[in-house]
This record gives sequence, C-alpha cells and structure tokens, in this order.
Amino acid sequence: MEIIGLIPAGGTASRMGKLPCSKEIFPLVEKSGKIRVVSENLIRYYRLAGIKEIFMIIRKGKWDIPEYFGDGSAFGVNMGYLIVNCTYGTPFTLSQAYPFAKDKLVAMGFPDIIFSPENAFRQLVSKITTTDAEIILGMVPCINPIKVDMVEFNEDGSIRDIVIKQNRNDLKYSWGIAVWKPRFTELMKEFTDDLIRKGVDKIEQQDAASREIYVGDVIMHGIRSGIKAGYIIFEEGHYEDIGTPDELKDYIMRI
Repeated sequence: MEIIGLIPAGGTASRMGKLPCSKEIFPLVEKSGKIRVVSENLIRYYRLAGIKEIFMIIRKGKWDIPEYFGDGSAFGVNMGYLIVNCTYGTPFTLSQAYPFAKDKLVAMGFPDIIFSPENAFRQLVSKITTTDAEIILGMVPCINPIKVDMVEFNEDGSIRDIVIKQNRNDLKYSWGIAVWKPRFTELMKEFTDDLIRKGVDKIEQQDAASREIYVGDVIMHGIRSGIKAGYIIFEEGHYEDIGTPDELKDYIMRI
C-alpha cells in the first residue's frame, strides 16, 4: 500500500509571539554552521523511512512555507500543499488531506517537534505492515506530562487512555509520531465532520475549563470504537517540542 507523510501546519503559532515568518520555517543554525528550518527535521525523518510523497497542510497567509520548500525536490521528496478550511485544531487540519489519504498508509509527525531516533518512522511502517493494528504510535519516556500526551496502559500492555496535558507523574511514556491505515483516516474524518456539524471546537473538562481538541482525542475515540492500536517504545529516544520561545531557546543553546 502506498504511504504518504502529512505535516499539519495550520496553526497560528500564538505561543511564539510575533515572528518574521511561519513557525515551520523558523531558521536554526547548527554548530557546523549549516542553516536549516524547523520542519526540515520531520521531512528528513520521512525520507529516511522511504516516504517521499508529502502533503503539508497550511492555512491562508502561510505562503512563505511553499515558497521555501517548493516542490520538495531540493529536500529529496515530492511536496504538495493543502489549505485548511477549519482551524479548530490539528485533527481538523489533518482531515483536510482526506481525499488524498483515504486509501493510503499515513505517517504523521509534528513540524515543531525534534524526535529521536531518526529512523523511528521506518520501524513504525515495518510494524504496521506486518500486524493487524490500524494505528501504530511511536513513544518515548517523558518527564514533563503537563505539556504532552501521556499514555496509560492496561495490565496486558494495551492502551487504556491517552492522558492529555495533565499532571500525571505516575505515567512514563508519551507518544509523538504515528502511522495509520485507511480505517483510522476514515474514523478521523467522521469524528471531525461530526464536530463541525455540531459547531463543537473545544472539549469541556471536569474543572469546567475547556481545551483544544487534539489528535490524542481522536486516537482514544478510535480505540473505544474498536480500532486496534499498537505502539513501539523507544526507550533511548526523546522528543522536544520547540514550539514555544523558552523551549526553542533551550534547543538552540544545545545545538
């Protein structure tokens, strides 16, 4: 089955304050002196897994992204661009790719996350093509649960829950990348279309606060609906979300 890589880039980067460019093409200077932009990391991860067909989903106004990457040939891939209609959150951005993704394997990562190991997608693709799982998550140990999606397991090792941005220090692993089959693409499309029809763009929490709808919410909806989810834990791996000023500064200081 053909595989494509999706890059959700429909956000406003409000956490970053005023930037001179889209967050996804914010330049980083490595110790070697080489200049690259933030989302080149994800493109490289896809390429290392043999994923050459990539769709970046942007919102109107982020024209500097296709201006920078062009057709992708300079980066060893083929790139297309989609314009998101509904800006409720990442699942809605990803659903914009439905006509192009509905009959394919899909790899998904976040353009502002630095992930290791760099060959993680290759391992996820290998597993999903040799098992009956509909989605495979890539997980790494995490010590800051309040900022990420932590994973809670059942006694048999299956996924019990995706715990999103909560102070759950009893949980060890967070997911950051995924590969899925067409059934999960269909489920995400149905999930987001239903919320759009209802005009629901937030999740109400027990403390009466509301939050954005995340991909982790769709994953849990899928598991509760009978989707079989698998995973690979990269015990020596890590990821860094450099989508905030403090985290970006910390990362730049280390490279």
